[in-house]
Amino acid sequence: MAKLSVKINEIEKSYPIFINNKPLNTLKDDIMTRLEGKKFLVVISEKVEKLYGKILGFEKSEKFILKDGEKEKNFINYKKILERALKLQLTRKDTIIAIGGGVVGDLAGFAASTYMRGINFIQVPTTLLACVDSSVGGKTGIDTDFGKNLIGAFYQPNAVFINTNFLHTLDDRQFKTGMGEVVKYAFIEKSCKADEELNLTNFLSENTEKIISRNLSTLEQLIEICIKLKISVVEKDEKESGLRKILNFGHTYGHAVEKFTNYKKYTHGEAIVKGIEFAFNLAVKKNIIDKNYKFFADDVIKKFDFKTIPDYPIEKMINLMKMDKKAEFEYITFILPTDYSEVGEFKFTEKDLL
Repeated sequence: MAKLSVKINEIEKSYPIFINNKPLNTLKDDIMTRLEGKKFLVVISEKVEKLYGKILGFEKSEKFILKDGEKEKNFINYKKILERALKLQLTRKDTIIAIGGGVVGDLAGFAASTYMRGINFIQVPTTLLACVDSSVGGKTGIDTDFGKNLIGAFYQPNAVFINTNFLHTLDDRQFKTGMGEVVKYAFIEKSCKADEELNLTNFLSENTEKIISRNLSTLEQLIEICIKLKISVVEKDEKESGLRKILNFGHTYGHAVEKFTNYKKYTHGEAIVKGIEFAFNLAVKKNIIDKNYKFFADDVIKKFDFKTIPDYPIEKMINLMKMDKKAEFEYITFILPTDYSEVGEFKFTEKDLL
């Protein structure tokens, strides 16, 4: 079992991250030890509820079951969660608990950040994507017709419980979507400025088969490496004013792919891998890196057999990227590779990209 901690500025923003594969019927008791108030609301993924609801042991009256899919991260469900919290008469000392993937965590976290101007929040990620990325760092939000995560808040959880047993029942496509974010960390590792060398790229190469076969101890190590990298970034820049922007590697174009296909055709991780490929191609065209590094990156990506996404009309993609929350005036912001496992921020106009 690993226990990590995030320490952001003031001591009250520090919180623990527990990584283990304990029996899932012990999880509720572990969570209860972290509650400050007496009452809580569990926002749980419909799929997780069907698979693990009985094992986890929460009462029906304590749960809000959220249907699965990116489209559920909307104003309507946000309002429903707040109304449920009000009916339960949750106070500022009480807690909202998110059990599910990134959609559940983002939505429940945003509800927690705004309910009574902020109540306690606990993350229990159940997908690889949420384990390695979205459950840590405090980004919460909902989607709108204009784009993804345009409404949201930075709101740190009080604790994160990562149990790799949930990954047993994750379908192959969702497992690979998590690997999309893992690969992202391999390409930005040195820029994360961690206190130790974690050598994620080597770990991926040496443990490809164990990762694909979901060896639990290997997955625990993989998750721990990714979280250490994210902690290093988040502690230095909580609200994306500088260093944290590197975590958006692959996301500018990737989010545009998701929007262009109405969030229905590809998973987040698949879109991010396409965004990473776009970033490497752009970096070569702008003479930021040489082709050899791009070929190396292609080999790393190929190890995990990600879904192939076609190139969409660049004019339409540019229009979507202009709506990205990282865009400024006439510039579109990209995080691009600059050297082995290093990235930097670059701004381009529409004309530059065409």
